[in-house]
Amino acid sequence: MTVTAYTLAVVLDLFCVFLGYRFLFQPGPAAVGYGVPARPDGDAGAYLSVKGLKDATFGLVGLVLLAFVGTRAEAWFMLAVALVPLGDTLIVLRHGGTKAVAFGIHFATAVIVLISAGLLFAV
Repeated sequence: MTVTAYTLAVVLDLFCVFLGYRFLFQPGPAAVGYGVPARPDGDAGAYLSVKGLKDATFGLVGLVLLAFVGTRAEAWFMLAVALVPLGDTLIVLRHGGTKAVAFGIHFATAVIVLISAGLLFAV
């Protein structure tokens, strides 16, 4: 179970770094993948960059906690960070995104993050 807990935590943290990179350097496609495309007539670039920076930072903080503090700190971090995909679920639903994306991507991610937290607490 220890290997699974560490592996899932590292994969989730690296995925956050990847998402951050994508929102910083490919904001249009990243927004489409998020479930709420950026409007071409609006100035969403700054907001997408903020999202990218936030996501990348969450991933790096998670990796640092796991490497230098331990599984308990990472578990609490994952528990708190699970609020982000839960919020993303509501954002997608509120702004015209599909239920498939809201629940199939964002809500499912929240569940996986919570599973990761549970595994880390059990280690």
